[in-house]
Amino acid sequence: MTALRRTTTAGGRNVRRTPMVRLTAAVAAAVVVLPALAGCGRPAGPAAEPGGSKFTLSEHTPAPTKEIDHVNWGMYAEPFSLDYAYAFDYPDNTVLSNVCESLLRWNADLSVSPGLATKVENPDPLLWVYTIRRGVRFHDGTTMTADDVVASLRRHLDAEVGSFWASVFQRVASIDKTGDYEVTITTSTPDYVLNSALVGVPGVVESARTLKEAGKDYGNPGTGVNCTGPFSFERWEPGESVVLKRFDGYWDTALRAKSKEIAFRFLPDANARINAFQTGELDGGFNIPSNAIDILKPNSDAGNIYFGRDASVQSLVFADLAGTFRDVRVRKALMMAVNRPALIKAAEQGYGIETDALTTRNVWGAARPATVEEAFKGLGHLDYDVEEARRLVKKAGAEGKPFVFASAPLSAAFDIEARAIASAAKEIGLVPEIRTMSNDKYTTLFSDPEARKGVDVFLTSWYLSSSEPLEMYSVLRTGDFSNYGGWSNPRFDDLVNRAYGVKDPDTRARLTAEAARIANQEVVWAPLYETVCTLWLGKRITGPDPSINYMYFPWAAKIGGR
Repeated sequence: MTALRRTTTAGGRNVRRTPMVRLTAAVAAAVVVLPALAGCGRPAGPAAEPGGSKFTLSEHTPAPTKEIDHVNWGMYAEPFSLDYAYAFDYPDNTVLSNVCESLLRWNADLSVSPGLATKVENPDPLLWVYTIRRGVRFHDGTTMTADDVVASLRRHLDAEVGSFWASVFQRVASIDKTGDYEVTITTSTPDYVLNSALVGVPGVVESARTLKEAGKDYGNPGTGVNCTGPFSFERWEPGESVVLKRFDGYWDTALRAKSKEIAFRFLPDANARINAFQTGELDGGFNIPSNAIDILKPNSDAGNIYFGRDASVQSLVFADLAGTFRDVRVRKALMMAVNRPALIKAAEQGYGIETDALTTRNVWGAARPATVEEAFKGLGHLDYDVEEARRLVKKAGAEGKPFVFASAPLSAAFDIEARAIASAAKEIGLVPEIRTMSNDKYTTLFSDPEARKGVDVFLTSWYLSSSEPLEMYSVLRTGDFSNYGGWSNPRFDDLVNRAYGVKDPDTRARLTAEAARIANQEVVWAPLYETVCTLWLGKRITGPDPSINYMYFPWAAKIGGR
């Protein structure tokens, strides 16, 4: 579900954020001349295809050869909460995935395998039956049962809790214990997307007793969590770090942690974070600022950078469709004024892939290749054309109209993008105001309507939390939590809702593709480019996979000594 989702952003609802650095004079100059950096049309060059000359994707990192006592992990921001109901962004889930586990597992190749549930059955279109794994202990030593699963999942239905993931359960009629180690979810109408979501936060299992005893303090720095993962919560020092320690009673011996302790240290300043990678003060980190990648070169003396599968797309979100961007022609005009190949080069140093889709192909794996190809080719492309963009703005009567562009110091790339898009808007007759927020405040754009008041557009690096592309388009339905602009299209809603009830993944994908075309035509969100998962490992450590699955898989358990 940061600006990185939820930005870029807390993926996302999926918010995602992008890490940040100060803008140098040279970079600022690049922003000013951005529209002239390349011609019209689609991009060519090393960033055009994954695995091109700019970067090569890796499935894994070298296996560790020994255990270690401690790991220092760098993060660009502090978690909002460790309460899984509010874990909606990169920082939250990067930590939580090692402490709390879900019914299903999302693997590095984005496939799904058993987690805290050993078996899933769908005996009836309205029934999902989960066999719960036996012999699993919570960090306090108590044994997990179906009661814990029921209590954990029901929290998403509780309006008093206000789960950020409630929309996943919108078709759920009941969640019941049907055996000591069996839980049945009954839906009001067929829902073939629900099960795929249980690889992530919606499927997290916490001790029912802990939830009851902690109440509203659950997941806070003073309370922490009590789950089943390979690490247990040790302490949270606000503004400084979250520390986890190895749980020696972990049920999966194949994923027993190889480090006795891991400390997640918060360094919002990207320059400080990169310096700490180089000096060895920090052992590793995800989401490496793109302008630092060519500094932290692969096989350097300090460590290694790895590139892996991602499910993230950097997009421009229209948060107010009642103002300047009410007319679709104005939204199209802004996209046509942005030279995306040049933007990728200036903001990401080429570490991105231009796209017209709000999803990556990685999450369409259950559909036939021909269906996926048709889905992506069927999307319209808005060519870089400033003159036509000016004409559209004039025709829509939007010349001289102001808008607020929310931004934050998440990364150099983020800053460059905001300035470049604002510059493009000025070129076509709009009047942008960049409103800079703190990183933490920016994250609230994805969860708090009050924070979005007065904001017209903002950036997100939206990641999907499952291998189901319908997850992306479901958030654009009328009234959905993450439909930030309040867009409404009955035909789109109908397609998405029908797709939910389709069991065959290929047929469901075709309906999803049709919905995607409508969202694309109306430019509800404006996709800019796909990102790549980046991972830095210092010379002391190795083991974790460079894949977006780290958001919901206990990746830190794989870290060991070189």
